Amino acid sequence: MTLAHVPPGQVVSYGQLAELAGLGRAARWVGRSLSQLPQGSTLPWHRVIAASGRLSLPAGSIAGAEQRARLRSEGVFVVNDRVDIRQHGWRPVEHSG
Repeated sequence: MTLAHVPPGQVVSYGQLAELAGLGRAARWVGRSLSQLPQGSTLPWHRVIAASGRLSLPAGSIAGAEQRARLRSEGVFVVNDRVDIRQHGWRPVEHSG
């Protein structure tokens, strides 16, 4: 799965992930699929955010708190529930060998 390739400290938008996975403009489908991941999944779901840099999971939710904690532990700055895409956005062409 494409999401497994997003490195620590980087984020990807739902739409970008859909496009990279060959799903076209299926951002909502990506979001729905991520919400159905089994407990204990090793996929880095916390690295997927809205195209604007906004975190989609509510700050008061357990999953939202976990997402924020995981991103911060990877060195991603979260300010006002947003991530600076220019600084932390994954650009696979730049990271490929």
